[in-house]
Amino acid sequence: MVWKKIAEKSEISAGKGKGCKIGGKQIAISSQEGYHGLDDDCVHQEGSISSGKIDGDIVECPLHFWHYNFKTGELKDYIKDVKLQTYPVEIKEDGIYVDF
Repeated sequence: MVWKKIAEKSEISAGKGKGCKIGGKQIAISSQEGYHGLDDDCVHQEGSISSGKIDGDIVECPLHFWHYNFKTGELKDYIKDVKLQTYPVEIKEDGIYVDF
């Protein structure tokens, strides 16, 4: 995997998320208790979770209210053993990077 810059530090406020496209893949970056990256497509109907409401470790898909743990990618309701891919995120002097 390779570290790629995805955003400036000022682009993602605490408690918010942002969708970023890297190598043809859409990744959601959240800023809650540090920065976390996971696939931006909800498994239900591929809604973008990056704009979803964040509460603790949970991000809610704004389309149909499915809930994911943004640290582990685990779906918390409806279907067992479903997880979104997670990605390591690192803050550097010049911005936010994801290991993709």
